[in-house]
Amino acid sequence: MSADQPDADEDDDLQYFVRIGRTDLDGTKSVERSLIEMNGIGRRAARIIARKAGVDRTATFGALEEETIDEIVTLVEEFAEEVPDWLANHRNDFFAGEATHEIGNELELTRRQDINRMKMIDSYKGVRHKRGQKVRGQRTKSTGRTEGTIGVNVEAIQEEAAEAAEEEE
Repeated sequence: MSADQPDADEDDDLQYFVRIGRTDLDGTKSVERSLIEMNGIGRRAARIIARKAGVDRTATFGALEEETIDEIVTLVEEFAEEVPDWLANHRNDFFAGEATHEIGNELELTRRQDINRMKMIDSYKGVRHKRGQKVRGQRTKSTGRTEGTIGVNVEAIQEEAAEAAEEEE
């Protein structure tokens, strides 16, 4: 068998999908790449998780042993307890006041709840969200315009000129 073709035994041991929470990760990619695909896990978090699990971050995720995959799943789910608060993606929770690290669908759900709470209490950020304006202090004088074009619309002028030329012929 040639060097570029994988053995049949390697294909039998490969898990094509690895499930963490409610997310299916691609088992044919490296550990770091697979973890990055999950919402709430970025490049830095994926590297930290791979290092704590004692796994090479470039190893194929689905080819790892079952115990190693289970350890990675546990590290992903308990990521907030393992890292400092500044690395967690949901710091100072409104109700608990603790730092948590949301992953998967929980991240989007928590974000949407936070925005809805700001809208309900009419905080400054909530009002900006309601109006569809920029929230974090960005420039609005010249960017972020959603109303049509301001100034000269060259395309409309060219279309009118083309229509006038057709009528003359």
